[in-house]
Amino acid sequence: MEREFIHLCQPDADKSCGACCGLYNYADSSRESLVQRLQRRTALFREIVRTPADLEIYAGKIRGEEDPSKLYEVIYCCEYLGFLGNGCRKVGCLLHPMQNGGVDLREASFYGKTLCEGHFCPSYHYISRQEKLALINIIDDWYLFGLCITDIDLVKEYFRFICDRIYEVPPPDVFRRGPLKEIAHRFFSFKLDWPFRSASPNRFGKYSFDGIHYMIPYIDYESLGCEKSRFDKIFLSLSSEFRDAGEVRAGEEKIQRNIDEFVLNYRR
Repeated sequence: MEREFIHLCQPDADKSCGACCGLYNYADSSRESLVQRLQRRTALFREIVRTPADLEIYAGKIRGEEDPSKLYEVIYCCEYLGFLGNGCRKVGCLLHPMQNGGVDLREASFYGKTLCEGHFCPSYHYISRQEKLALINIIDDWYLFGLCITDIDLVKEYFRFICDRIYEVPPPDVFRRGPLKEIAHRFFSFKLDWPFRSASPNRFGKYSFDGIHYMIPYIDYESLGCEKSRFDKIFLSLSSEFRDAGEVRAGEEKIQRNIDEFVLNYRR
């Protein structure tokens, strides 16, 4: 039997991801800023758009009202990304036929229907099926889910360290509820509350942007007086910036405690 297709953009009724539409490419991509932006778009779309001819009016108002500042100019930020349904739980395409009584309006977008419909992000190809299902079970928040599912290193490194300790791949179902879900969720929440995160507004994950170019600001462990951390890839994914070896050790301890706690509860 063919395995069920995993749609990372809209995996279930609890969350979704709009990263490919430029969701996290705004200069201010904080949760608060994005919620305000998406709420305004959704309300305006529902107010204005009755026919395809209304789309240009809507797009013009959005372009005129919103701050267009971006981290990386090469990535387009689609003005038709908004909230689906009620409650601001899912982001998605306001042009999609499922939002417009079966009428497909995606040709009005920058990329057009064909590319939007057939695009698969790098995470789809590089994150394993087990890892995808686990992350879908762990995170029920659109903002955090999008930050994590697009961070291949963060996902794969965490599960690699876990698998090396328990000598198997944990079944995705163990993350549906209970302590294992809670422990793993605390790890991925480091994306939101990591104490050693760089304060630079141009950092996003392991990358730093200047509008036109991007680079990876590697951690200079030698200048900090310590060896390269075993958690280096995770540190980079969390936009880490350490002042000394003590902070590196403190960061390692936070991650190690989470892994140890997971292993202990898994073995129970």
